[in-house]
Amino acid sequence: MTESAQPAPGQMVRSSPLTRYRLADNPGPMSLDGTKSYIIAASEEGTCVVVDPGPDQEDHLQGLAAAGEVALILITHRHPDHTAGAERFHQLTGAPVRAADPAFCFGGEPLRDGEVIEAGGTQIQVLATPGHTSDSVCFYLPRDGSNGSILTGDTILGRGTTVLDYPDGTLQDFMASLDKLGKLGPATVLPAHGPDLENLESVVLTYRDHRDERLAQIRAALGTLGEGATVQEITDAVYADVPASVRPAAELSVAAQLEYLRVTR
Repeated sequence: MTESAQPAPGQMVRSSPLTRYRLADNPGPMSLDGTKSYIIAASEEGTCVVVDPGPDQEDHLQGLAAAGEVALILITHRHPDHTAGAERFHQLTGAPVRAADPAFCFGGEPLRDGEVIEAGGTQIQVLATPGHTSDSVCFYLPRDGSNGSILTGDTILGRGTTVLDYPDGTLQDFMASLDKLGKLGPATVLPAHGPDLENLESVVLTYRDHRDERLAQIRAALGTLGEGATVQEITDAVYADVPASVRPAAELSVAAQLEYLRVTR
């Protein structure tokens, strides 16, 4: 799926041999085109797994429920554009909701790092990938095409780079999660926002390069402004071109990077 071919909200799109998604009608500076709710199923006649029911929009949830018999609902992380509709979707389908954070589980147990779930006619491996948030997980589908695929939530986006929800999410955790994901090789990346990406290993290298570049800019700003420079002053220097709508996210990234530099010195 190329960026120019992004679907309209409500359209069901085939994203890989084992996955489809429905785009929620919640576009914005942080959600890009909207949140993609994925359906995992080896066969359209069998049961399926829904990943991130998305916002509490009745038409969106009803559309997901109509896609097949839902056996399980999985959550990538706690943010409301992924979870606000989870309890209602549990009521609609009767399927248990599982997340890393017990607060977002409904009728299901918390997810465990490394566990392999047999559902939807296939295998789904849970990978804890904190950084965007402390409870972020990705779902690896080793049988999805020749290289497998991975549903990355907001850990890796289809466009741009991931915001760290500091202090809940830290750059130390995020860099370790990138290392973990890079070991999966050229799997197809199925993000919750933006277009799909072809090669996880390559995307991870791009993400690391971007973080290293930003850290170098932060160090340079500290050299000019002094070690006592505020987050706001450093954001002015390093993220001067970001629009006002994403300025708070830029400040969170600066705060996370300053902590990373303190810890890793």
